[in-house]
Amino acid sequence: MSRILFAEDDDALRKMTTQVLASAGHEVRDVSGGLAALDELRQRLPDLVVLDYRMGDPDGFEVCRRIKRDPATAHVPVLILTAQRGIEDRLGGFDAGADDYLAKPFDPRELLARVAALLRLAQRGRDRNPTTGLPGGEAIYQELERRRQVGAPFAVAYFDLDFFKPFSDRFGFAVADAAIRDAAAALTTVSRGRPDVFVGHVGGDDFVLLCPPEDARRLAEDARRRFDVGLQRHLPASAVTEGTYRGLDREGEEREFPLTRFSAAIVRIDPERWPQLERLGEIVAEAKRRAKSNGNGGIAEADAEP
Repeated sequence: MSRILFAEDDDALRKMTTQVLASAGHEVRDVSGGLAALDELRQRLPDLVVLDYRMGDPDGFEVCRRIKRDPATAHVPVLILTAQRGIEDRLGGFDAGADDYLAKPFDPRELLARVAALLRLAQRGRDRNPTTGLPGGEAIYQELERRRQVGAPFAVAYFDLDFFKPFSDRFGFAVADAAIRDAAAALTTVSRGRPDVFVGHVGGDDFVLLCPPEDARRLAEDARRRFDVGLQRHLPASAVTEGTYRGLDREGEEREFPLTRFSAAIVRIDPERWPQLERLGEIVAEAKRRAKSNGNGGIAEADAEP
């Protein structure tokens, strides 16, 4: 159930619209003016704000501007309702930061459709990693569940960067941040044009790629090559030539490290033999340990068993 804040100074329209939204399963807080809307926002953040344009001072456009100016509320989508159909009014709403615009009178079905679309976009935005823009967290779990329900075999390729902590300490935040972005770019590039491939960013230097099992190793190898090429742009020529650097280990001792690289643990999954997520995590962790050993070339594979 989504929380919607609705501000409208016409009592009859406010009651009718609130009933339409509530009938679709939303929790609606309705107020009669802009100041009341801003006060409600301070008390509890909604998932969506619906504002009437002409509802006194401040009007819907001004309330929208204040919502979008505040970093604490700027991410909340805003839908403007107005009886004005002119292009100037629509442009005024978008200039104020509105995410969508609906002219009155409106069909309740269109209102619900636009509300649903804005809520979906907001959810996707919350589920994206702020550094790379890739889906993360809940979006990854939802994609795993979707593929399980489809029932076709697939592979999970779990990527991370080897020796990333000493690499970050040695070359600094800017280079470490560039490496994370290069990792995301490599995975995004190999998945481009492939609707059957999903790329997500778990967080930090951890990424996942979901794909048909027969494509997993080829995509992992391609992503690793692209990452290696991209990383070289950010490093001193001497480090690129030697492939190593001096850094501190976890005990604070100085030693030689290889340049960070993309490791991949590929786990093939048959949905008919779906393991618990905890068990899947154990299988991935074991494959990661093998991928990081010197003899496996940075990629290890396994089959998921219940």
